[in-house]
Amino acid sequence: MDFTQNNRLEQITDETLIIGIDVAKHKHVARAIDDRGRDLAKRLVFESGLTGFKELLDWTQNLSEETNRPDLIFGMEPTGHYWLNLAYYLTAQELHAVVVNPTKVNRTKELDDDSPTKNDTKDAKVIAQVVRAGRYHDPILPEGIYAELREGMKLHDMMQKDLSSIKAQVQNALDRYFPEFTSVFKDWTKKTPIHFLKKGYLPADIASCSEEELMVEVKVAAKRGVGIKRVRALKHAAETSVGLTVGLAMARQEISYLIDQYLAIEERIEAHEARLEELVRQVPGASQMIAIKGIGVMTVAGFFAEVGDLSNYKDPRQIIKLAGYNLQLNQSGIFKGQTTITKRGRRRLRSILYLAARPLSANNEGFKQLHHYYKNRANNPLTGKESFVALGRKLIKIFYVMGTRNCVFDGKRMMRDIPQLKSLQEAA
Repeated sequence: MDFTQNNRLEQITDETLIIGIDVAKHKHVARAIDDRGRDLAKRLVFESGLTGFKELLDWTQNLSEETNRPDLIFGMEPTGHYWLNLAYYLTAQELHAVVVNPTKVNRTKELDDDSPTKNDTKDAKVIAQVVRAGRYHDPILPEGIYAELREGMKLHDMMQKDLSSIKAQVQNALDRYFPEFTSVFKDWTKKTPIHFLKKGYLPADIASCSEEELMVEVKVAAKRGVGIKRVRALKHAAETSVGLTVGLAMARQEISYLIDQYLAIEERIEAHEARLEELVRQVPGASQMIAIKGIGVMTVAGFFAEVGDLSNYKDPRQIIKLAGYNLQLNQSGIFKGQTTITKRGRRRLRSILYLAARPLSANNEGFKQLHHYYKNRANNPLTGKESFVALGRKLIKIFYVMGTRNCVFDGKRMMRDIPQLKSLQEAA
């Protein structure tokens, strides 16, 4: 990956043919310009498929020969998912495919005709012009194990979303038919409450059972943890319940079905996480990252799913920018506003780092001291959330070093590298 705009501009020469592509679901539009921004041919409309992709290559190859411009660079917006097939296809043909930020395209749109008009033909040329200005990026197109992790984490998120939906539906059913149930069992996902729900026990069923019969059901679900006091509380809740008393037969079927779905998804998630752990441990440095106190397997798997191969980066600041954790200044003249993060980039990566920073600040001694310092330093103390962002930035740098050098984490070394924390080095 090129790190500076100068590096990118150096790739645009008088032998470069720039192809801007406006990507859509079924048909794409391509425009070609030279290094000075001049149109070189009429637009090409091609279908999203192998025939259309080959048509694009034939068109660009003929244009390359006619204009004596052998260096090809294809630019497109990474909106949605429709661009991925074309980007992977071009990369497989050993062609240079890049992406441009949609915000830059929108802001550049009026430069040629002073009009905010939007259409596929115009957008394709604007994309090409943005590439010509060196305002493009090489896309992250994971392959091999990194592609497996990307898809695996996507599936993991889908299953977690489904699990949350099922839990909400169970709670909905309990609110209607047995609202007192969660006052007895604070967490209905434990073994004993799951057992009662799966068997379709509603207030009328529990009220009709003796304490001894209920204890037998408890022992079937869990050998310990629930005693006679909890059973009596459950029976009292059932006898005084204000839950609905109509449609009980189908209500039992509904709750039983939801519990079956919940257990099946939980089992699937457990197996899937084991597979993800097996995959991520094959990545250089991943096992050492997982060994850091406060870092979980899914944090490391999510990190590599978003970032890909660390060898593609020349500096950890590229990953910080990819996460949208780079700082944004707001100042003019003597006015100096608040410094914030840009939040441009991969939102999922930003979320992973933020969520990882919280347990780190509580469980890892080095990060705990760093968190304390950020919040209590004399100059520019940070709020709790701001400190978590700072810890996330620090974690990127640590992961980068560990992944590229395949070394272990040293909390004391981390503290020594921060001059302001001399007084905290021994505590870490």
